[in-house]
Formats: sequence, C-alpha cells, structure tokens
Amino acid sequence: MSFDDITVVINTFYSDDKITNCLNSIPNTLKIIVIENSSRNDFKLQIEKKYPNVKCYLTGQNLGYAKGNNFGLSKVNTNYALILNPDAKLEDQTINNFLISASKVKDFAIIGPGKQDEFDKNKYSFPNNELFEVNYLKGFAMFLNLKEFEEIGYFDENFFIYLEETDLCKRIKIKNKRIFLDCNIKVSHIGGKSHSNNIDYEMELSRNWQLMWSKFYFNKKYYGFIYALISTSGNLFSAIIKVFWHFILFNKKERKIYFQRLSGLINSILGKKSWYRPKIFIN
Repeated sequence: MSFDDITVVINTFYSDDKITNCLNSIPNTLKIIVIENSSRNDFKLQIEKKYPNVKCYLTGQNLGYAKGNNFGLSKVNTNYALILNPDAKLEDQTINNFLISASKVKDFAIIGPGKQDEFDKNKYSFPNNELFEVNYLKGFAMFLNLKEFEEIGYFDENFFIYLEETDLCKRIKIKNKRIFLDCNIKVSHIGGKSHSNNIDYEMELSRNWQLMWSKFYFNKKYYGFIYALISTSGNLFSAIIKVFWHFILFNKKERKIYFQRLSGLINSILGKKSWYRPKIFIN
C-alpha cells in the first residue's frame, strides 16, 4: 500500500480563493482529480499548469456535492480515494497516517480524521486515543476503500448539498460495513467556505434552501413522510414567522434567507427534486 494506491478527489465551485492552499498541502506525487462545477476553461488550464499531478474536469453546470463527487469517483482507477473539500488542508503526515490506519483495518469502508465537530474529546473517551469505530462522519475529508462500495454505490444524487455524507454512512452501516475515525489523522477545515468570498450571499441563499430540502428528504427516506413532517414542523413555523418579521422590519436580505428555508422545505414536502441553484453567471 503506497501513494500510488490513492487518488484525491476535490469537488469545486468558484473555489479559486481556497483551492491553492488545499493543493499545496497535498504531496505532489499523489494523483488529484478536481471537478470544477462550471465551464471555466481558464481555471482548468491554470490549475493543470501549476500542478502537473492534477487532472481538472469541467462539468459545465453546478452538480453539487453528491453528484460532483460521484463524477470524480467514476474517474478514479486506484484502490483508495480521498474526498477532500477545497477549504481543507492536509498536514505533513496526513496521507501516511491514512495509510497506516488502512493497514490496521483492511475491511474499512471510510476512515476520517479525528477532528470532527460531533466527536469532542471532552465528551468521548477514545480507545488508545487513536482509531475507533463510529456510525457517521463529516464529508470534508473521507478516505474511501473503493471495493467496499461496489454493492451500495456512492452518494445519493438526490441530495445537492447537506446530509449526503450522513446518508452514505447510514447505508454503509445498514450493510454492516465499517467507518472509523483516527485521532492521529489531522485535516484543517474552515467549513462553509469552499467558494470565493465574492459569492458569499448567493451561496448563503442556496445553503438555506438546500439544508431544509435535505433535512425533510433524509427523514422521509428513512423514517417516512409523517415523521419527516413532524421533525421539520418547527423549522417550517420558524421560517414563516421570520419571513413576516423581517418583512415588517424592511430587512430584505434576512427575509430572503428565511424565504429560502421555507421554499426548500415546502418543495421537499411536495416531493419536488432539489432544483434550486445559486444564481451565479458561469462563463
């Protein structure tokens, strides 16, 4: 098992401000696939010229996290893939530590870095402070053993963003496959900042719409329509109240954000696909 067994997959969307730090942190002997959700040939040429180990694919449209990563994984011909967000950064020994972990538990499906919001060291006792099994992890850095996915596939492409990695982990556990975190593996992650700063507001509108859509869809998928409706009823009433409240205050930006939450949730309740996309001109 060596670096030749690994391909890094990075799904980007106007991530110019972040992608350089990410790529600079990856050993230049690793194969890297960048999936850019646009038709910007100048971005592709610039990245491939600066980083000879990178192959950049342009999708021509915004596929989102699930479909974009699936597209990237379809181009991988190694045994392992590291899915990485463009606002993530590896430390010097990150890849070596992934390989060490993979050699310890050869039947793993996913290994993730120990630094995860849900697994605070103050709340959890980590066995030997190293490798331990979990039910789910965050999607910013996921080391995949690709042969373990032949039966279940990768991400559910009905998700655009949010909960797609939770859904994947749930399907993995249903098939009695194994997910691990390793406290020796370090990956820095900004979070929610994979894109350029000049499109922050449009991305905030998209995030709010997608979060509510995904929340209802996920709960309906696993627990049924009634459970999903009950579990999101608080979000529904909160969004309605805040839309009217910010209308009264003439706060157009905040009103639009909560309208997005309301719209995403209603569309999911009605069984409509996740259709909303950031309104950004792609040249």
